[in-house]
Amino acid sequence: MATLPEITALLGEPRFHWSDPAPWTALEREIGVELPSDFREIVDAYGSVQINDQLYLKHPAGHLLHSLGRNIGEDLAFWREEDMAEFLPAPVGGNPGELLPVASATTGEAVFLRVPDGPSAPWRVVVQEMDSPSWTLYEMTFGAWLLAYLEGRDVTLCSRNLAPDGPFYAFLP
Repeated sequence: MATLPEITALLGEPRFHWSDPAPWTALEREIGVELPSDFREIVDAYGSVQINDQLYLKHPAGHLLHSLGRNIGEDLAFWREEDMAEFLPAPVGGNPGELLPVASATTGEAVFLRVPDGPSAPWRVVVQEMDSPSWTLYEMTFGAWLLAYLEGRDVTLCSRNLAPDGPFYAFLP
């Protein structure tokens, strides 16, 4: 499993360093499932950021302009619309086997976490391409998927052209 130090080595030192679990607790109560620890650790370290001018990660802290909680709510409503649901391999939501929208990209992709089918099953990543009716399931944790993205591997999103000098991030305004 990818660790925060591996991601930090490529992306640079995080500067957000959130430690209060209250926003996560409120969000997880609302969506009905506890998010994976690697996802929480990464987002707590970096906050609401844009990576490589492409990938948006957002933190659930309510005082932020770009809040993960607000985005998940809006995205769940969007993906539940009848004409959008057909573009995903499973329904959206917090139940086993469902997809939670947790990130997006300027290039049109939506990144989901697939809720495990059981307590010992792992979380997985699904990326949906808005410009085509296709999606890809990645048999890896969010941290491993993000690390692959930062390394320039093709995980539907690809940073090679957007970050020729190496990965970088900026806080969202």
